[in-house]
Amino acid sequence: MVEDMQRIWAEQALLAHGWHRGVTVDIGEDGRIAALADGPPAPGVRKVGVLVPAPANCHSHAFQRAMAGLTERRGAQPSDSFWTWRQLMYAFLDRITPEQVQAIAAQVQMEMLEAGYAANVEFHYLHHRPDGGSYDDLAEMSARIAAAAQTTGIGLTLLPVAYQFGGLDQRPLGPGQRRFGNDPDRYARLIDAADRALRPLPADTVLGVAPHSLRAVDPRSLANLAALRPGAPIHMHLAETLAEVEQVQAALGQRPVEWVLQNLDLSARWCLIHITQMQPHETRALARSGAVAGLCPLTEASLGDGTFDGVTWVGEGGAIALGSDSNIRISLAEEIRQLDTSQRLRDHSRAALATADRSTGRRLLEDAAKGGAATAGRGAGQIATGALADLLALDMTHPDLEGLVGDTILDSFAFAGGSDMVADVWAAGRHMVQDGRHIRRDAITAAYRAAVRPLRDGL
Repeated sequence: MVEDMQRIWAEQALLAHGWHRGVTVDIGEDGRIAALADGPPAPGVRKVGVLVPAPANCHSHAFQRAMAGLTERRGAQPSDSFWTWRQLMYAFLDRITPEQVQAIAAQVQMEMLEAGYAANVEFHYLHHRPDGGSYDDLAEMSARIAAAAQTTGIGLTLLPVAYQFGGLDQRPLGPGQRRFGNDPDRYARLIDAADRALRPLPADTVLGVAPHSLRAVDPRSLANLAALRPGAPIHMHLAETLAEVEQVQAALGQRPVEWVLQNLDLSARWCLIHITQMQPHETRALARSGAVAGLCPLTEASLGDGTFDGVTWVGEGGAIALGSDSNIRISLAEEIRQLDTSQRLRDHSRAALATADRSTGRRLLEDAAKGGAATAGRGAGQIATGALADLLALDMTHPDLEGLVGDTILDSFAFAGGSDMVADVWAAGRHMVQDGRHIRRDAITAAYRAAVRPLRDGL
């Protein structure tokens, strides 16, 4: 709960129907926007230069933050790829403890908030002991993500991941995957246990489900998995790499996007992660399905996944959300920039994602806020009465924002600036970033340093 009614006055605010000057935003004790009003600021109101909706980070594997910078060497293989990176990740997982996961997750969530995200959608697949056995509490690791959210104040959507097989041939999980695995019965019990672990968190907390991918679960079980949390978000990796597409086609007789279009009841409840390996007809059809594209451009570039066809997708009215996936770099501005510049490089164009009435920065921020809210199951995504107060204030004293108005502010944030322009962030009315810093930054970072030191020793 938010302690008291809060009141923010913005010199410029991006409301649901466009830019307005001189807007007062009242936030109720329930963390929702209670009222909007035009006019000069009242005495004692908190004043900000520009106020925009703060998106949810739609896709994160928190523990991978501790690996940042550790996987940029080439081994004995003639080439490196997602699959060789994955082997290094599995080796890293043999060492990590629940206490370390909690400290790393808190650092990730803090950095998300300081980057301008209000919520963390955690695609959480690290469930068990290194040998695959359960902790005494089946949801021990889920409880650690929840404890981190209690510390950081971020909005949390937890997606415990269903991971059953080591490949499309349904081989047993290998040594690096045993911590992820559950049969259907244990996964259902895990969901129930995770629900209990989330109860101490604020009312905006959400629990969904996440079949990892077509290669890691029985495709015939997807409808049953979705039914475990009716109406809640359901996320799945899809069509991320060329090898994955080839494996799915060989096993199921169709490319992965073709298969889900024919076999799943897609809607805005579904977030399909990456989808960088699509043919044009797949992009058009999937965009029209209502499913949200969960894009992580910095990670997709790091892993060499490929380029998402954003031009065709948004041209068909497709919804997008942005996430930080491996968390090697957590920056809302840089995800927007990478998404747009990848289109420019592929098509030899500029500003291809802008429209006649919305610049690139504005369009991608607004679309990511709306799509992110859908993928998180949050009643947020815009500054409007009744919406959760997920809000981002930019620092208009930053030299690169000096004298700017409207859309150009967001273009400068995305293309000339970054997290150093973030002044304040509210998550469902919780004012967690103030004057560019998380209110618990020092303690969170100290715990993170202590957690990662033994993990990195000898690597």
